[in-house]
This record gives sequence, structure tokens and C-alpha cells, in this order.
Amino acid sequence: MPSTTTDRGTRAQFATLAAITIVTGVVSSLGAPLVPTVATEQHVSLSTAQWVLTAALLAGAVVTPVVGRLGTGRLRRPVLLGGLGVVLVGTVLSALPLGIGPMVAGRALQGVGMALAPLAFAVARDLWSGPELLSRLSLLSVATVSGAGLGYPVSSLVAEHLGISGAYLFGAVLIGTATVLAVRHLPAAPDGAPQPVDVVGAVLLCTGTLGFLLALSQGERWGWTDAPTVATGGSGLLLVATWVRWSVARSRRGRPTLVDLQLALRPGVRAPNAVTVAISVSLYGLFTLVVVLVQADGSAGFGLDAGLAVTGLALVPYAVASIASNRLALVMARGVGARLLLPLGCLVFGSSLLLLLGWHDTLGQAFLAMTLGGLGGGLTFSAMAMLIVPHVTPEETASAMAFNQLLRYLGFSVGSALTVALLAAYGGDAAAFRATALTMAGICLVAGALATLERTGAAGRAR
Repeated sequence: MPSTTTDRGTRAQFATLAAITIVTGVVSSLGAPLVPTVATEQHVSLSTAQWVLTAALLAGAVVTPVVGRLGTGRLRRPVLLGGLGVVLVGTVLSALPLGIGPMVAGRALQGVGMALAPLAFAVARDLWSGPELLSRLSLLSVATVSGAGLGYPVSSLVAEHLGISGAYLFGAVLIGTATVLAVRHLPAAPDGAPQPVDVVGAVLLCTGTLGFLLALSQGERWGWTDAPTVATGGSGLLLVATWVRWSVARSRRGRPTLVDLQLALRPGVRAPNAVTVAISVSLYGLFTLVVVLVQADGSAGFGLDAGLAVTGLALVPYAVASIASNRLALVMARGVGARLLLPLGCLVFGSSLLLLLGWHDTLGQAFLAMTLGGLGGGLTFSAMAMLIVPHVTPEETASAMAFNQLLRYLGFSVGSALTVALLAAYGGDAAAFRATALTMAGICLVAGALATLERTGAAGRAR
């Protein structure tokens, strides 16, 4: 029997798009709660095990704008199906007992899934219009966040009973199911040539960021001033700088770039972009600190010695609070204006880290810190589009938001690697835990102060 039609799209097609966004969210969350357990099972340091999270985030940062350009016009369906296939291969590879290297490589392939949600949104725009489209996009947005939130406790529960391999095999089953639905129900995209891709720019950004993060995560083991750390980190920064120059030069010649960097420092755009980096770094700082806290056995002076299932539950309050905070942000934007959301969100999020710094002796305190973090993160991220879009033309909107998304993923990657590096550099004990939380809170609060200063300066210029 054919599916019931709603506007031009069918319910089966919407269920398929929802499955893609939820499942890729679940699979992307297979890193955060599992890091300490991976370190124990694979007999590696915490900084090395953290790459099961960092690798996926870094891949998502670079792949998202590339897939966004490839997935235009007639290539949207094959790119979506191909992306699901890559994620499936990655989950299977991570599940195999081949060691930490293949597991990290598999996680990098899973990072491609982060680029598929925007394509699902694009398919929805092809299938629905008007109020029906807004409803569908809203539901898909919630599905993206709830997918990650659902993935934390479910994957942790599976891992506690079936091990790390079992968690990734569980992810493979989910991705396989979503792929079958996509093959059956995903419509062909309208005709149109795909946009050209800046391959050189993508390679420069990926290798440069990888070098910097590798030096950051391994600096304690290699020696912060020794040749391998300096050479790897310095080469990475040099490649990133080369990517910036390459992208600006191509943009001035009218050639396609990964993202349009000339929009980044435009008044009204630079503050949201700066806060995006800070809040993203701090966000994965909070995630990592809570995961380490919940699973640590107390021998270093801190830790709750709880299992994987409890770790997953500890991350759920963030997802729930961020969804509620998104609604609150819309109400506040209509009442007091969107620009106040940036400093307020940074203040609330910074407070979550300060709370964790002072009180981390019970699960309730960890849950409360994650709830505050979700409220602050939701306020901040909800404000980005509201603040950026009025300062760019309609033709520049996609590029401006793509750059903001890129900054978000890069911030996640840096926060993931930096937190573990700081814990080790500060000594790995309870004092190090507090110092790391204070550092992350400082990053967030400074960004909020800078956003406030720009807001004040803009108000002064307006008068």
C-alpha cells in the first residue's frame, strides 16, 4: 500500500529523513562516554583514547562543507547514500578487534555522518513547503539533538553489557537500517549540476588541524618543547595559515572555496563566530570532564567510580536542557533582542564549569552542571543564525552559516583534545581537574565579555 501523502512528500519519506538524522546523531555520540573504557581496554593513555571522539569531530568539521557542495542538484541522493555507506563501514571497522588505530580510523569515517543532517534538511525543502515545511524542519532539528542525547545512555548501556565492540556493532545495525530506508524511500533530487569543491582547501585544513591537535594531545608524552611536538604543531598551524591565504585568494578571484572567510570578520558576524569557537571548546571540555569524573575510581583524588551506563545518563541532561533552551531563546529574542543571548549564554555555560569546579562529589552535582551547560549552550547556539543572517545578503547566508558550522566542529575538536591535555599538564589529580574546569570556564566567560563589549560598542555607534 502506498504511503499517505502530506503535501508532495510522504510519511515514509519523512520517517526516512528522521531516521537519518537520529541515527547519525546516535552514532556520532558513540565516542564521548566510551573514552575512559577504550583507554582501559586498549591499554593506551587517556589522551590517545580521546581520539575516538576527536577523530569523528575533526572529520565532521572538514567533510560537512565538502558534502554540502557535493550534495547539491542531482547528486544529493547518491551522496546521502554514499555517506551512509561510509558511516556503516566506519562502525564495523571500529567494532573489529584490530586495536586503537583502526578504531580511531573507523571513528573518523563515522564523522561523515555529521554532514548528512544538512542534506536531510535540503531533501525536506524539496518535498514540503509553507507551514508544513517549517513543521518538518523543526521536528528534524529536534531529532538531530535528541539523537545524540538518546545515543549517550543507550550506547553506554550496550557497551557496559557487550563491550566497546558491541556498542559499535549496535551502531552498525542502526546505520544499516537507516540505509535500507534511504534506498527505498529517498527521492531523487531535482536536476542541477553539483557545486565545485575546493579539494586543495579541504586537504590543507584537515591536515593542518590534524597536526595541531596531534601535538596538543601528545605533547605531554612527547615533551612540550621537544622536536616532535614543535614540528607537528608548528607544521599544523602553518598549513592552517596556508589554507586561510589560499581561501582568501580564491575568493577574491571568484573561485569556489570551502567557506567564504571574508565574511568572518564582518561587523555583526565576528562576535557570533568568536563565541562559537569559545563555547564549542568549552562544551567538549565540560563533556570530557564529566565523563572522566563519573568513571574515575577516586585514586587520583576525584571520581565517582560509576559504570558506563551512568556515564551515558550523565550526558542526557545537556541534550534535554538544550532543547528547552532553544525554545526559551526564541521567546527572549522577541522580548529583549537576540544579541543579549550571546553574553547570557556564555555566562550560564561558564557557570556550569564553575559549579563542576567547586562541587563534583555526587552524581546530582554532575547532572546539575550538565543541565546548566545545556541551558547556556542552547541560548548561545540558538542566537547564531538570528545574529548572523541580518548582517549578510541572501546570497551570502549559506556561506556565512557554513563557516559558523565549521568553527563549531573545529571548536569541538580542539576542546576534546585540549581538555585531556590540560588534565595531564596540570598533574592529573583533583587540583588538575579543578584547574582544567577553571581554564574552560575562563575561555567561555572571556568570550561572553568580548561579545558584551561589541554589543556596547555597536549601541554607542548607533547613538
